[in-house]
Amino acid sequence: MKFSFRAILILICVLCPFSILTHAQDNPLPFRTAIELALKNSATSAIARADLQRARANYLQSRDLFVPQVTFGSGLAYSNGFPLSIEGAAPSIFNVNTQSFLFNAAQREFIKAARGEVRTTEAQNADRRNDVIMETALAYIQLDLLQSSLNVEKEQQEFAARYEDIVNQRVQAGLDSNLEITRAQLTGARTRAQIAEIRAAVDQLRLRLSQLTGLPANSIRTSTETIPKLPDVSQDTDLAAQAVEKNPLVKIAQETATAKSFRALGESKQLYPALDIVGQYAVLARYNNYDEFFRKFQRHNITVGALIRFPFFNSPQRDVAKAAEADALKAQKEAQNIKDQVSSETLRLQRSVAQLAAARDVSRLEHQLSQADIDAAHEKIQAGGATLKDEQNARITEHQRYTAFLSSSFDLDKAQVQLLRQTGDLEGWALGPAKQ
Repeated sequence: MKFSFRAILILICVLCPFSILTHAQDNPLPFRTAIELALKNSATSAIARADLQRARANYLQSRDLFVPQVTFGSGLAYSNGFPLSIEGAAPSIFNVNTQSFLFNAAQREFIKAARGEVRTTEAQNADRRNDVIMETALAYIQLDLLQSSLNVEKEQQEFAARYEDIVNQRVQAGLDSNLEITRAQLTGARTRAQIAEIRAAVDQLRLRLSQLTGLPANSIRTSTETIPKLPDVSQDTDLAAQAVEKNPLVKIAQETATAKSFRALGESKQLYPALDIVGQYAVLARYNNYDEFFRKFQRHNITVGALIRFPFFNSPQRDVAKAAEADALKAQKEAQNIKDQVSSETLRLQRSVAQLAAARDVSRLEHQLSQADIDAAHEKIQAGGATLKDEQNARITEHQRYTAFLSSSFDLDKAQVQLLRQTGDLEGWALGPAKQ
């Protein structure tokens, strides 16, 4: 009985992961889950975290120059004659050296610049995060639309096959010419070509979503109802001003300009006096001949003092400061250019949303009319006023209109998602509660 219980436990442990994996593959991937997995697993997110860690380390390095740096070591050496120095210090059995900034106006500005570079990196991370969200969202939405389109194409393929069979029967009965068979075959071939094209696009999108989320490509299936509704876009709202305030690209440019201004100020203050605290302790040995060249020998020696620098006549540093000032001025102008570009792009997207919404409505209404034409053709066939060819032509038109409707719907969704990114509302939309 004991053996049987253990065997059951082992069997459960072995089979549970497989059942969970199978369940995960059978269920569609919710939109929000795809976004969260992409933010967690994508290479772009990992690069962003590494860049932020590097920027913070650079800031701490700049700040810690005001913290005493202590070095322990030894300068063991044999002396023949006068004891020459080793790396600027007398040969010693044991030594301790310390040095730190006490007053350094330039370094204070460099610390501010490093802090600004941290904020720049944080803004860059926010922009990269938006990149991941937008790419994942658009890939998910497009995959969802293509899956719907693929289902319609398969229905069209089935009808084309039935139509080809009927034409063959009519030709054999002498009611139609062989040319009608070629036309029916052409319709089927076009449908197969479109299916192959859509499947290729679906596979590419699944592969990209797999790379972003870390899930197997063959397990990724979309769920239309989990895609959150895109907010309505008012054409009267000043979205350009909102984008300038919230867009990470603007903040990146502003923080970069601020950091370069502090760095330029720091380069100018390199010409200011600077004061360091220094100290040294050393234990000397008699075999280095100190007692032969100095009146009194002492094993334990200590030096503590201040290192003062007055770099007033440093022409190369003045040139460096001028170059840094020019770089800071350039960064300020670039920041203004970024503001203008973001404002213009936001306005363009805002207006294009209205245009694309109107185009989608036109495609939707045209598709509805084409569906009505199919019903009308079917009724005429039953009444003897139309042929099967008329119905086939109506179905081809309906299929083309539906494809155009899906394309216009994606164009509108893409523009709205891009607009949300410009205004800083993308993450709130993507990670908000999904529509149930």
